[in-house]
Amino acid sequence: MSTDTESSYADGFGQVSRTAGTAFRYLLLGATMFGIVTLAVLLVYVANDAIRPLTADLGWHLTFFLTLVVPTAVVGGYLARRNVPALKLGGMVIGMLGVFLLFSGGVAIVFVDIVPPLTGLSYVVGLLVPAALTVVLTKYEQQIPFTLRVAATGAAFILSLVGVPGYFHSIPEIVRQLPVVPADWMILTLVLGGVAAVVVGQYVARIREDTTAGLAAGASALVLTGLAAVVGPTLGVDANAAAVVTSVAFVPTLAYAGGAAVTREQERIGLLLAAVVIGGSLVGAVAVDALGFAGPQSWVDWQFLTSAHSGTAENAGLYPAIGGSILLMATVAALSFPLGVGAAVYLEEYAPDNAFTRFIDVNISNLAGVPSVVYGLLGLGVFVTYLGQPTGTVLIGGATLALLILPIVIISSREAIRAVPSDMRQASYGMGATRWQTVKNVVLPEAFPGILTGTILALGRAIGETAPLIMIGAPNVLFSLPTELTSKVSAMPLQVYAWSSLFASEDFYTKAVPAGVVVLLAVLLAMNSIAIVLRNKFESEN
Repeated sequence: MSTDTESSYADGFGQVSRTAGTAFRYLLLGATMFGIVTLAVLLVYVANDAIRPLTADLGWHLTFFLTLVVPTAVVGGYLARRNVPALKLGGMVIGMLGVFLLFSGGVAIVFVDIVPPLTGLSYVVGLLVPAALTVVLTKYEQQIPFTLRVAATGAAFILSLVGVPGYFHSIPEIVRQLPVVPADWMILTLVLGGVAAVVVGQYVARIREDTTAGLAAGASALVLTGLAAVVGPTLGVDANAAAVVTSVAFVPTLAYAGGAAVTREQERIGLLLAAVVIGGSLVGAVAVDALGFAGPQSWVDWQFLTSAHSGTAENAGLYPAIGGSILLMATVAALSFPLGVGAAVYLEEYAPDNAFTRFIDVNISNLAGVPSVVYGLLGLGVFVTYLGQPTGTVLIGGATLALLILPIVIISSREAIRAVPSDMRQASYGMGATRWQTVKNVVLPEAFPGILTGTILALGRAIGETAPLIMIGAPNVLFSLPTELTSKVSAMPLQVYAWSSLFASEDFYTKAVPAGVVVLLAVLLAMNSIAIVLRNKFESEN
């Protein structure tokens, strides 16, 4: 028998050395650890400059150590030794709450500041009519030809959202012209709370296999959102903010935790970890406030997140750039997702295997590696110079970034579609389904988790890009939120770039820049976390 220092020969592989294999393994491990440690040091360095934890009083640190760190370590250590799945469940609930709280901030920016609640309600009502018609037509898909259904649905959407100028007002216009309208917090409760109620109701009905329980859970979610909006002002919280945070963050997290407590008996003890972390944080916050201990003098504070740019680092904020990034990502997703998935479906399911198709494949792969500044030049040349569109707008910025990530979306979508077993397609064909029916009912549902994960990761790349926005003439700083597709737009990375170059000073380098980087990294980590969770969820279901 050979030893670690022996060499032998294997057919087709030549000389095989265990020593070389072991050395190569440890070399890879060392390279991986070096990269992880280097990145961790960089993140800690930036976070320390932005959050400045050492500026807090010793009593502040001691209080949170006793109320949060010690209980979390005790409970987490116990679960790590006795019930690892329960530990994962507790971590999942904590992570969900954190990501949803971050997401609720973006929702509040969109549905409170960028789009007034009444305008949002008008478009929701305008979409409900054609959506209901679509559902009805789908039930009669065997009797009504596909072309007629598409034409009827398209006409319904156009008439509902646009109307006929001079003859028929659109539904959003009719809603906005009503003589009496509800308060903003009522609208947010109805719209966002209604969406949360539907999602929670369906989730509870599925896990409990009881429609009545689902209806009760949905009604409870809606009532909880309204109650938060009513009680919030008495606690110093804006009613609109309370409605948004409750419907987007608290209600889904409570529903997931409650569902886990019912269906996962062996793991529900992990919810204790979430309770300890959340409760410890609240108790610690109340204690330090009562005892008068000063917390960290962080640059990432409410003023930084809700203020516009200023000539001084102490007063500078990221709010318009955050809103601009949200609008850009919405535009990018709306453009790149249907185009990318459509191209992937065609190339995988319909395109013949010939020289032209292979030529397209090679070019898509090459385009995925093209530097982002080239896409900026493309956007400048096509959208601004050739089409004559204004520079630096939400639409032009979103279209340019959509071109940037389109090859990535196509490649990831093709991989997800290619991973669908061919036996499933053949079974569908064997039952008499057409190619389109097979794609719609078999391939796309099976490939959707991979498609969604790839798209979210591609959006994560787009949100961190600066060069394309500079090339299309986006302003480095803005003092107000963009509210339309034709509005000038800035973004978080562009704002950070401006602080580190155009407004270069020691104050901006050590205060505003690290704070902006931390906010941007938090958004990127949240997006990547969502992609990972969705992938794991769908993989476990399959």
